Amino acid sequence: MTLKNTLNLFESLITKTTKTSEIKIYEKFIYTLTELDHRAFSKAEIQSIEAALDGLQLESNPDNRKKFFKKSLSKFETYLKDTFDLTNKGYYTQLYGGLGLSFGIMFGVAIFSNLGSLGISLGLIGGMVVGSIMGRHKDAQVKAAGNML
Repeated sequence: MTLKNTLNLFESLITKTTKTSEIKIYEKFIYTLTELDHRAFSKAEIQSIEAALDGLQLESNPDNRKKFFKKSLSKFETYLKDTFDLTNKGYYTQLYGGLGLSFGIMFGVAIFSNLGSLGISLGLIGGMVVGSIMGRHKDAQVKAAGNML
């Protein structure tokens, strides 16, 4: 399935639904495909991307379209990350923010345990802030390298 055909498929799916949650997923797919279309890829890379799109079986008619296309989008983004080092805007901010929350809980329990629930809250907030700052820095590096969609 070519990039243009996939783009047309998602544009037609947007017109067929009224659910905003589905529309958001379709718009993310459209954004990703449009950004890929604007990049300069070799013929082999384009064929590889199109083969990945074929593997997702996007033209099938699933019962739960939202769940199916959300999983397909996740698989496609993982493919782009692994193969071409391309990430979406805010990818590392979200990833590092989650890791910061996890480490913040541990830090809050270990260090601020004598404060009770306030210690856990301080750990969560601190971890999320530090993780988000680190993620934004990493996103800025990726953008400067030209690997952000």
